[in-house]
Amino acid sequence: MGSAVCRAVAQDPELELVAAVDPHHVGIDIHAVADVAVPGQVAGDAEALADAGAQVAVDFTVAEGARANLRWCARHKVHAVVGTTGLSDADVEELRELFVDGVNCFIAPNFALGAVLMMRFAEMAAPYFETAEVVEMHHDEKVDAPSGTAMLTLDRLAKASRDWGEDPTTKEVVPGARGGAGPAGVRVHSLRLRGVVAHQEVLLGTTGQTLSIRHDAYDRTSFLPGVLMAIKAVPDRPGVTVGLDALL
Repeated sequence: MGSAVCRAVAQDPELELVAAVDPHHVGIDIHAVADVAVPGQVAGDAEALADAGAQVAVDFTVAEGARANLRWCARHKVHAVVGTTGLSDADVEELRELFVDGVNCFIAPNFALGAVLMMRFAEMAAPYFETAEVVEMHHDEKVDAPSGTAMLTLDRLAKASRDWGEDPTTKEVVPGARGGAGPAGVRVHSLRLRGVVAHQEVLLGTTGQTLSIRHDAYDRTSFLPGVLMAIKAVPDRPGVTVGLDALL
């Protein structure tokens, strides 16, 4: 994802790629990683952002790394755009305390425009159905489950309606077969398979009918328009903003 973001930033006429950071690829020429004509080498830590005069940093790492990176950004007055999932509510509250006085942070569990619309459509439909479940499927290198998108979907379903039917299951032949219970008891199921990127389906049911709302991301390029949108918007959005829908 990092190389895709670097490529997208470098190719956007309104933006300039000034640095790339990845401790696993230190010293590699940026143009070799991102296939763009940008001089310089991949750095090993965030200090390279300060040296390059970066105004916005984009973080697609893991939760532990993102916490340290974002604290650095807040201290050094660098706006942050975060696509890393696995951050807790406590993490977000900490970021709200850190990103003040003109330095901002934009967090989105999913930067695909279609995924944002999927969540909105599900939220709109929720009051008209009595049961709902969420099924998300990601590649087999994703370490957190459920995904950030699934958790945000569950939260929005719960806020849109509290009148969800109870799970009728009284016996699980295989423990966990019914997935996990999210807010308001809405169930979520996480699949991890090789060959996929990011997919989610929200299924809603009521007497005599069901509604299925599904989004499929077949390639990481699906996230790039949203990332670029957030990069351009974050300097003008004070504090911490959560969710790409804030820009739509």
